[in-house]
Amino acid sequence: MAVAPTDSTQPAEGVPARRGSSGRAIAAATIGNALEWFDLAVYALMAAYIGKVFFPGGDPGVQLVQAYAVFGVTYLIRPLGGLLIGAYADRHGRKKALMLTIWLMVVGTFMIAIMPGHATLGLVAPLGIVVARLIQGFAAGGEFGAATSFLVEQDESRKGFLGSFQFASQGLATLMAAGFAAGLTAVLSDAQMASWGWRIPFVFGLLVLPVGLYIRRHVEESPAITRAPEPAAKGPSPIWSVFRHHWGGLLIAGGALVVSTALNFILQYMPTFGIEQLGLNDSLSFVALLITGVTLTVATPFVGLAADRYGRLKIMIPAAVLIGGSVVPLFVWLTASPSFLTLTLCMTILGLLKAAYFGALPSVMADAFPVDARATGLSFSYNTAVAAFGGFTPAISAALVSGTGSQVSPGYYLLAVSFLSIAALAGGYRTRGIR
Repeated sequence: MAVAPTDSTQPAEGVPARRGSSGRAIAAATIGNALEWFDLAVYALMAAYIGKVFFPGGDPGVQLVQAYAVFGVTYLIRPLGGLLIGAYADRHGRKKALMLTIWLMVVGTFMIAIMPGHATLGLVAPLGIVVARLIQGFAAGGEFGAATSFLVEQDESRKGFLGSFQFASQGLATLMAAGFAAGLTAVLSDAQMASWGWRIPFVFGLLVLPVGLYIRRHVEESPAITRAPEPAAKGPSPIWSVFRHHWGGLLIAGGALVVSTALNFILQYMPTFGIEQLGLNDSLSFVALLITGVTLTVATPFVGLAADRYGRLKIMIPAAVLIGGSVVPLFVWLTASPSFLTLTLCMTILGLLKAAYFGALPSVMADAFPVDARATGLSFSYNTAVAAFGGFTPAISAALVSGTGSQVSPGYYLLAVSFLSIAALAGGYRTRGIR
């Protein structure tokens, strides 16, 4: 029997939806998130240069795998960050948690921007990068749950549209990161990029502090928190509540995310794939990701609007089927006809399918949890799925290509995980009444 989700975010009787406040909430979450996710995304795009600086060796392929391994290992701390910062958001408010994630992200990004290389510090240099990435991962762990709860709780009738800005901001982050990568590789030589050019995006990423602090200090707290009958800090631990009562929600939310997060990192991997495996131009390969970032940023809110009107699963399930069925043919096409145009078309198609799937995904995930444990449940499910199926996707993709000799092997990985997300959506429909 379908059970309607517990939802405390509906406006109280006689309390109108706050459209002006919703606009400020969108701005706060979108700009702050975009800069935070930019700090995370740019590492993947600069991995080839980071590998040369911090992981010296004769084989560029080994350097790349080592740099991506650091990219993946640091995602293991994200579930812990999600639990602790998510519980803080449920007990003390969404805004306080968002401010905390900004400070942590600034510390990690600053460390990467100034860290001397292996030639100067020896083993301390790669260890310093690992510590910086752990701090970033911990901060990102709490960002998703706090920001998504903050968005969807503004207006129940528009939660698909409002929640879509969580992922639209990630698309904007991809856009900015790809823009830096394309621009820098176009004007700087490989030696300049390896020496100092790769640090420029991380310095830019420090803008998250003044921008985020200004915006998030001038927006109101989530209506669900301000309308709470008693302080959440006096109730049971949100962490205990999630693991005691909401295992089904964790499986639904995390499972629904799997294909989206795996595809996200496949898209980030594809420019490096084009450069390292297909011999494409560095700058043009990053331009292809730039175009994909525009697609994700612009299309996602329109999908959120459509989901509020026509139903979320009616859009998401067909999109998941198309993602699973199209990736392998697209990789075959790309390897058979390697060119900037082919790479751009393949990534644009995948970007459109991703936007169709994840435009309504944040609100679907939020509906798997009640408001008093929402940020905790969202953060843990999101980061567990990201750690298992996202953080290691670039390393898995590179290892599959290297180990099998098949350049289309990353496509089979994405085909497999698409089935997991379809099953999770079906479970949400049957057990939570998610539509």
